[in-house]
Amino acid sequence: MVNEKRLFWGSRRGMLELDLVLMPFLERVYPTLEQADKESYWKLLECEDQDMFAWFMRRQDPEDPELQRIVTLVRQTTGPDAKFPQ
Repeated sequence: MVNEKRLFWGSRRGMLELDLVLMPFLERVYPTLEQADKESYWKLLECEDQDMFAWFMRRQDPEDPELQRIVTLVRQTTGPDAKFPQ
């Protein structure tokens, strides 16, 4: 289990574009995720910023299926047509 402060600071990347994607996801969507998806998010936070940037800008997709699932969830909930769970 990852504590909230560690999760918050792990989601703050120092790259504005990533912060604008990850922080709303963390605040609005992460609490609603199943445990397996939360673990995938933790794994995502271990990735390099440039990889995450390419994934969220839809320039590339992760090869790892777990990462692909969480990247897809982030894309669906943080873009212009975001659909946040109620």
